[in-house]
Amino acid sequence: MTALPHAVSRAQAAPSDKSALAAYQRELRSMGLPPGLGDLAKPSDPIREVTLAPLFHEPFACGEHPLGQLPGAGDALGTDCMIVGGATDETHGYNRFYRGLGEKNEDWYGWHKEVHAPFDSVVTFVHVNPVTNLPGSMGKPPASIILFQRADGLNVVYAHITDIRVKPGDHVRAGDVVALDGNNGFARNPHVHVGAYKGTEPFQIRWDLKAMGAVPALRAN
Repeated sequence: MTALPHAVSRAQAAPSDKSALAAYQRELRSMGLPPGLGDLAKPSDPIREVTLAPLFHEPFACGEHPLGQLPGAGDALGTDCMIVGGATDETHGYNRFYRGLGEKNEDWYGWHKEVHAPFDSVVTFVHVNPVTNLPGSMGKPPASIILFQRADGLNVVYAHITDIRVKPGDHVRAGDVVALDGNNGFARNPHVHVGAYKGTEPFQIRWDLKAMGAVPALRAN
């Protein structure tokens, strides 16, 4: 899903449609979101990428947002990640995102699992959405958000998390526990949206496979 309002589509947010873009940005400002997070994304050609420490220390899978799907720099090229479970051993079971029908948040394997910092950085912004969604029903944006900034100015946003353990000004190291997996804002099920950007340039996200190999549960999957 997305950290920000679905107020306008990418087409509506085109520079030629100044009124729609202005309305979208006014909505972001009214929510108290930091500058840059919702600015219209201007990707490089070719698209640049960033490698992040593993989001979860349990097996997980991510669905990526292709260029053009979402307009904001913090959403464009982002990825939505969910923990998978269900396999009981090497020869039995199969991976899935939830137990049973997934009608309760507690059914989802990722629900309230620890979320880890993407890199050594400073927390620059935190927003809490106290309303927890029911699976299958979208909530109102913005989601609960943590914004991290690396020394070179690159930002990473986590959205839809809960039980946030950090505050603006905190210094974190890659892999530190910063929150738990949640379901709030513009989301239909427990997951974490991850977006990366510098200025208005969004970055494609890759996971550090060496760091993942140092996590027993990920290496054994």
